[in-house]
Amino acid sequence: MPVETHTALENAPVKGRFAPSPTGRMHAGNIYAALCAWLVAKSQGGSIVLRIEDLDRERSKHEYIDAVQRDFEFLGLTWDEGPYFQSGRDEAYQQAFDTLVEKGLVYPCYCTRADLHAASAPHRGEKLIYAGTCRNLTAAQRAQRELSRKPAQRLIVPDEVYALDDLVQGHYEQNLAHDCGDFLIRRSDGAFAYQLAVVVDDAAQGVNSVVRGMDLLCSTPQQIYLQRILGLSEAQYAHVPLLVAERNRRLSKRDHDASIDCLLERFKSPEAIVGHIAGITGLAPNCDPATPEQLLETFTIGRLSTCFDDLVQIQWR
Repeated sequence: MPVETHTALENAPVKGRFAPSPTGRMHAGNIYAALCAWLVAKSQGGSIVLRIEDLDRERSKHEYIDAVQRDFEFLGLTWDEGPYFQSGRDEAYQQAFDTLVEKGLVYPCYCTRADLHAASAPHRGEKLIYAGTCRNLTAAQRAQRELSRKPAQRLIVPDEVYALDDLVQGHYEQNLAHDCGDFLIRRSDGAFAYQLAVVVDDAAQGVNSVVRGMDLLCSTPQQIYLQRILGLSEAQYAHVPLLVAERNRRLSKRDHDASIDCLLERFKSPEAIVGHIAGITGLAPNCDPATPEQLLETFTIGRLSTCFDDLVQIQWR
């Protein structure tokens, strides 16, 4: 039987989040996901947290941290708390990591990328299922491997199904052992992994409404598992379709024609940018210029689950 997700605290005010990674300027896909998050929270009288997800110190740039805040303000996507920075949260992540170690759920993994691809089975396109290669190594074997490679740290998962009812995608479930495998919570360079950091941050910042791209849907059961074993509250999730440059190729920061500078050159105003994105994604009946506040006047949670012709991809145009 699936282990059903708990809903967010019923009496807690709705709090959503913007969580950009400062590795480049915003593009249409980022704007669309942020617009959805803002509309979902604000339509329920809620608030928005701005969290800068700068776990990757090497790729995160100060100029992009400043730029993303200016871009949100320019587009009328206001936030109520923050910005908070993941780069300053290592102590909180360490506490959660130590708790997992104390529970006997963490072990070192010495696998390289090549090892993972050789030993893992492809799943859901790009996702690989970890085969548990390092889970049962002896102390002597670990000591020998540590001579040549610093380990990452993996979390042991149970042979159980974790499920959620997503506002957009509907019921989704995953057997952690068969569909995922033991997953990383700390990299070999010492940096904490996204799965752990995002769970700790959402709980600490009171985020109970998570709206993001559907490419992260398969990570959600893992995050629910972490929430359960750490005793943290759970969120209501909504995974929206991805804006794609072409079929099966999502928009990225490399798609300069969809970057915010190119969008402004093409559409001339923030209202025209927001209105076009809302129109082609079904958040609005047409592509007329609009502010987020104007879209909010007719937006309802129910609309989010019915406005998409394709729940996976939307062609950018």
